[in-house]
Amino acid sequence: MMSLLAACVLATAPSSDHLGWFRDARLGMFIHWGPVSLRGTEIGWSRGDSVPIEEYDNLYKRFNPTGFNADEWMTIAKRAGFRYVVPTAKHHDGFCLWPSRETSHNIMASPFHRDIMGEITGAAKSHGMTMCSYYSILDWRSPLYGTGSPGGTTIKPMPNMARHMMIVREEVAELIKNYGIKMVWFDGQWEKPYTRDDSIGLNNYLRGLSPDLIINDRVNSPKLQPGDPVGDYKTPEQTIGSYNTQEPWETCMTLGDQWAYRPNDHYKTVPQILKVLIQTVTGDGNLLLNVGPDETGRIPAIQQKLLTGLGDWVGKYGQSIYGTRGGPFKNGEWGGTTRKGKTVYVHILNWGNGEIQLPSLPARITKSRVLQKGIQVICVNSPTGLTLKLKGNPPSEPTTLRIDLDKDAWSLGTIESK
Repeated sequence: MMSLLAACVLATAPSSDHLGWFRDARLGMFIHWGPVSLRGTEIGWSRGDSVPIEEYDNLYKRFNPTGFNADEWMTIAKRAGFRYVVPTAKHHDGFCLWPSRETSHNIMASPFHRDIMGEITGAAKSHGMTMCSYYSILDWRSPLYGTGSPGGTTIKPMPNMARHMMIVREEVAELIKNYGIKMVWFDGQWEKPYTRDDSIGLNNYLRGLSPDLIINDRVNSPKLQPGDPVGDYKTPEQTIGSYNTQEPWETCMTLGDQWAYRPNDHYKTVPQILKVLIQTVTGDGNLLLNVGPDETGRIPAIQQKLLTGLGDWVGKYGQSIYGTRGGPFKNGEWGGTTRKGKTVYVHILNWGNGEIQLPSLPARITKSRVLQKGIQVICVNSPTGLTLKLKGNPPSEPTTLRIDLDKDAWSLGTIESK
């Protein structure tokens, strides 16, 4: 039976189109940042592990990122093609990047003494980006929360989970009311202290506070039962989600190996990033791609270079990404498809022997053309299959073929491919 605390605020059902902007956006910027950038170790997880707890918890006293410029961040984000931004307002270490009334362990206690979330919000708005926020339900630093560092392996002597969850509600309410965030990217829901009642109560509270707020699936306790309120979308991490047009999903992935800034990290290449984007969107998911600013508050040059490469591509071929849905063909190693209105975009990642064989499209092709200049593809749709034949050598970047049909592409459903 639901506790009184969990039921104290009744949920209001979100409007039917509250996920519309999210699915249309397709590409978001994740930002993992905080005092831990002074050490270059992983945020939250390195507390009590590679960094002693006392040292970690006092990093904020030296955190003075005078190179931070929210407008520069959002300029980089806009050029890269991001449509929404998700900074880590509060991670597992409990440090808040805004002046929360619920804790003194926030940015105003640092030498920097500026509202980082507020500045990002203003810059995001000026660049037409949707403001969202990461928020950790667990807090390994707080004495109220049941477990502690390293990684939730220690037990607090006198926890008070009811009080902790009230603080969670108040802090998230601050983010919604003060910064107008449209989506909360929760994390830290997997530990034992977070119960089914906590999950139901938080979900209902947020639905009552902001009915159109988008919430990820990490608001869900592992103990939930069928019929309990749940988040809006799934969050595969560091892996591309499977093709799924029925349930919204978003892959979150790092540019390098670590979420927070790490000197000499091992970064992906632009072609690898484009492959991740295409495999994600053709699978009908969003990509939340992470950056880790350094201790000065700047996004490192190597990260900027990768984002520029991403932005160059989506700047030319964004019509095949933004506002699309995955399918009708299921994606595979060869590539995948997106669709919008009466158009199907075929993204070819691997030409193999220069010819792609797919099942027949149950529609008449009215026109087809390659979006990339200088590439020719013969497109033939017959009752036996759709044949795409490349003329010349395989290009170095993905090939995007636009196919216009005589009917709405969504009506084609899902077609199995290789």
